[in-house]
Formats: sequence, C-alpha cells, structure tokens
Amino acid sequence: QVQLVESGGGLVQAGDSLRLSCAASGRTSSNYGMGWFRQAPGKERESVAAIIWSGDKTYYADSVKGRSTISRDNAKNTVYLQMTSLKPEDTAVYYCAAERAPYGSMWSGTWRQRATYGYWGQGTQVTVSS
Repeated sequence: QVQLVESGGGLVQAGDSLRLSCAASGRTSSNYGMGWFRQAPGKERESVAAIIWSGDKTYYADSVKGRSTISRDNAKNTVYLQMTSLKPEDTAVYYCAAERAPYGSMWSGTWRQRATYGYWGQGTQVTVSS
C-alpha cells in the first residue's frame, strides 16, 4: 500500500503562485510514478501533470504547460506541483496519485488515464480569485 497526503492548497489571487506537495508513505513510495489530477465542481477529474518513478520524464496537460512544474524529492518521498500565473479556471480540488506498481511503465499515452494509478490522496482545494 502507498498512502498519499496532499498539502499546500489555499485561496490565492489570479497571477499568484502556489506549490502543492504530496507526501507518500508505505511501500518504497519513491519507486512509483506519480501524477497530479484536478476536479472542478461539476466537471470530470482531469490530468494535470505526471512524473515517472526516476524523475527523468515529465508530462503536462496543455492547460498548465509553461505555468507548472512537477518534481520529486525521493529522499523525502514527496512530489511537488509548482504552479505560477494562476487563473480562476485553475480552481479545483487537486489530487495526487501513484502508479499501480513500482517502476511502472507510464508513458505519454497512459499518464492521463486514471486507470494508470492505483493510489490516490484525499485532495487539496485550490481556489483562484479574479
């Protein structure tokens, strides 16, 4: 089992920056590919960014590309999502997720799929005011 706890959400103004953290614990959590998803009220949960287990490859949704950076500190078992130039449309609950198995084979064709991930956090609310 891998347990995930998100933090860092809050209420910010448009144009501000925010860094979300996802602390992982359990089975050698540093060996899992990780993703960030978000869900706005009344909308489907959507993929935001992902990073493979080694940290050598990252993926981003077009909606956040150029404004967000996903990174990981395996010594701290923590994954981060740094977001800049926030917009009201970024308002959502943000979830982190871990792949179903360590040393996973996440790639450009699968990172967006919820089925790629077997573990989910409880989410952290991000609200961006205009």
